[in-house]
Amino acid sequence: QVQLVESGGGLAQPGGSLRLSCAASGSFFEISIMGWYRQAPGKEREWVASISRLGKTMYEDFVKGRFTISRNNAENAVFLQMDNLKPEDTAIYYCNGLVEVAPDQGPLAYWGQGTQVTVSS
Repeated sequence: QVQLVESGGGLAQPGGSLRLSCAASGSFFEISIMGWYRQAPGKEREWVASISRLGKTMYEDFVKGRFTISRNNAENAVFLQMDNLKPEDTAIYYCNGLVEVAPDQGPLAYWGQGTQVTVSS
């Protein structure tokens, strides 16, 4: 069983910062892509950023220059540093990982339970 657990959400003022963490646990071979998604009230879940096992990063346009994704392969963890937060960043943030349970099996997507981020003055 693979589990992804997020932490680090909370309340921030506009222009402030928060750092999200997500750690994977359980029995698996490796995690190829790790990423972050978010879902605001009444909206569809949307992709925010991803990082490959080799450290290649990709960002959705609305967070470029403000958010930074990173990972620690040894700890099976991914992080999202969020700076210059805006009220429209308010959402539940979900960690996602493409997990190879065994070397001869294709990757499966796993999700964390989500962590609330609220940006308000």
